[in-house]
Amino acid sequence: MIKVLCVGKLKEDYLQAAVCEYEKRISKYAKLKIIEVSDFHYEDIHKTKEKEGEELLKHIEEKDYVITLDIAGKQLDSLSFAANLDKLEMQHANLCFVIGGSYGLASSLTKRAQMTLSFSKMTFPHQLFRVLFLEQLYRAYKINHNEKYHK
Repeated sequence: MIKVLCVGKLKEDYLQAAVCEYEKRISKYAKLKIIEVSDFHYEDIHKTKEKEGEELLKHIEEKDYVITLDIAGKQLDSLSFAANLDKLEMQHANLCFVIGGSYGLASSLTKRAQMTLSFSKMTFPHQLFRVLFLEQLYRAYKINHNEKYHK
């Protein structure tokens, strides 16, 4: 099972539609569960990240292999991401990808993670990143099943 933990609800219709489309496509390959937690807006950024981290951690089970998505993580190309995904799915029944909020991830989450990935040194809005991540997840399954997918 693949869990994707996200901070905040998607507000824009076009992002919701894109997520639904990728959920449908990915369902051919894996059980996917997207969990949204509330975003918080305290004046103290650290407090905001910690509160969001507490909410995210409520959805992480002991058996989950946790992969945080963070600008400071390891960068992989699509083929390497696909190979990593394939290897991890053979070793772990539950993969849990975590997308933080506007200010990033709480230290409690980074400590819990077994792996941290970065999709770029650029900063993306966390809601848009959800779509980018799901597209790469779908691409990885297509690669791992030797199926054609546009470049």
